Amino acid sequence: MSKSGPIFKPGPVSAKPLGILLDDVFAEAYAKQGFAARELVTRWAQIAGPEIAAHAEPLKMQWPRPVEGQPQEPATLVLRVEGPMALEIQHLADVILERVNRFFGWSAVGKLAFRQAPLSRPRARKRPG
Repeated sequence: MSKSGPIFKPGPVSAKPLGILLDDVFAEAYAKQGFAARELVTRWAQIAGPEIAAHAEPLKMQWPRPVEGQPQEPATLVLRVEGPMALEIQHLADVILERVNRFFGWSAVGKLAFRQAPLSRPRARKRPG
């Protein structure tokens, strides 16, 4: 002990990587939009295919209220679709449903709903040659 009192040594630093901290934040945000698996959003281009992902993105999943004693009804996947491509994406609904449900491994999504709006991510711009 010194004259000024006991000397305290700091304990081990238990800092968590930023990615782990943000996982909790993003998981909560995705859950509020009905996404049980955020990979549907983060891996959308791989799941839906690049052609579909270029013009549509998942906005939210709407789950019907569970009925006690009954199996969970499939969700409605709400897609944000660029206006000019809305009809084309609507024609691909069966393909999108099949790909999304294959990703989940069960018939999680029973139907699609569309919201026409610009996509939230910036589009890649071609550089002048």
